[in-house]
Amino acid sequence: MTARSGETFGTGRAVRDIEELLAGPVPAEGPTADEGEPDTGEWSATAGEGFRIVPLWESDDLVGVYGGEWEEAEEAASAHLADLVGELDHRWGAHRMVCMRVPVLRDQTDEPLPPLYRALCDTDCLGDLAVWGPVDGRWLAVSLNQCDGDAPMILVAAVADRPIVELDDGE
Repeated sequence: MTARSGETFGTGRAVRDIEELLAGPVPAEGPTADEGEPDTGEWSATAGEGFRIVPLWESDDLVGVYGGEWEEAEEAASAHLADLVGELDHRWGAHRMVCMRVPVLRDQTDEPLPPLYRALCDTDCLGDLAVWGPVDGRWLAVSLNQCDGDAPMILVAAVADRPIVELDDGE
């Protein structure tokens, strides 16, 4: 669960959250650490060397949701991502996609990963990234994620003080 559990998605709110994220602090160095809500412990951010990741929205729990109802939930989550990407494209130009295939494969074989990608894998944020940058000297990514079929879908944003690029698969 994230600190966004139970909130209704709003593109305007998500954009404001992203603007705050872009303007806020990003650690230059140090270990990666998760942050949680003081009262509930629900995940509210992860920060590490050169980046910060925050949840923007979380769907309802999908335990016991199947067939058409599950497809409707997936379509609604994908529409939220598309609306947000469209608004960000309007503001900052066309995004580029960064595939998470290589980071996921490296994670599965315990190979080293840059801190941002390690944190994305560790928080089950494995969806491909829509990336803009530089935006005010930083790079921004958004993605839609689900760690398994029963888990909520989570829309996240990441900001980095260095380029967010496609990782080489070593082939």
